[in-house]
Amino acid sequence: MGICISAASSQIRHETKVTAICAANELAFEEQRSDSVCSKQGNKGINQDAAFVYQEYGEQGRALFGVFDGHGTNGHTVSNMAKSRLPPLLLSAVSKAETDFVGWKEAMVTAFKVMDKEIKLQENLDCSFSGTTAVIILKQGEDLVIANLGDSRAVMGRVTENGIEAVQLTTDLKPGLPDEAERIRKCNGRVLALQEEPHIQRVWLPKEDAPGLAMSRAFGDFALKEHGIIALPDVSYRRLAPDDHSIVLATDGIWDVLSNDEVASIVWKAESEEAAAKAVVEAATEAWKRYPASKLDDRTVVCHFLQNQRQWEN
Repeated sequence: MGICISAASSQIRHETKVTAICAANELAFEEQRSDSVCSKQGNKGINQDAAFVYQEYGEQGRALFGVFDGHGTNGHTVSNMAKSRLPPLLLSAVSKAETDFVGWKEAMVTAFKVMDKEIKLQENLDCSFSGTTAVIILKQGEDLVIANLGDSRAVMGRVTENGIEAVQLTTDLKPGLPDEAERIRKCNGRVLALQEEPHIQRVWLPKEDAPGLAMSRAFGDFALKEHGIIALPDVSYRRLAPDDHSIVLATDGIWDVLSNDEVASIVWKAESEEAAAKAVVEAATEAWKRYPASKLDDRTVVCHFLQNQRQWEN
């Protein structure tokens, strides 16, 4: 197995499996960058997306998935820091005696808080106007714990009598949401859209036309942390059902041009997680061609089948 990824090249290439041991204090676990991860660089510069897949995360039968979408000058550095540090921070934060939803929720809130502090304390790394989104899913048996920060997204495919149905697992945390906008404005941040893109609400400093952040929560972006941008994740729980087929986590380079149903349908038709992740990225690449005036965004997907694909074929 390997990671399906593209950097400077416009072609998606396959690398051999990369295995690494990550540790936090005495905690250690194996990272498996599997074929269920696919990433392709856009034309904005360096790929600022990052992703991970951890099987047997801390113990047998537990898995952890995540995607990150960096932004700003140092966004790629921040997204890769979060990719590397969040998994061990999360295991360090959770009590082995309290690995229910409440315990995991508290651990995720703590891990995200520490992650943001670690980014701020980095020397020679200015993250005043740089940061990253984060969506992570912990799968423990039939239970999912989902933590969301920003506007990347997690979607589940569910089998119905009429075919595959998409179920959105996260809410895109954008400044246009009433509760998010209220919090930002109470902190003297400004929420408004540019005239040339009236459909996109952005966050601005109280007296400066900067930075125009298109999300309401993120790691980093410390110039806006006193003005309503927070690193507190939205944490939710879901119990899996027999008809749940797959989980997809992806950055907004996918969701800006493909609907939830389109992505779920692509995954449903794929023979493997590798094929599914690659197909979603390729479909998004084609869809971006409908917007020639827009810069092609980075596209990153993590796909996980909840059941053996052959089961559905039978």
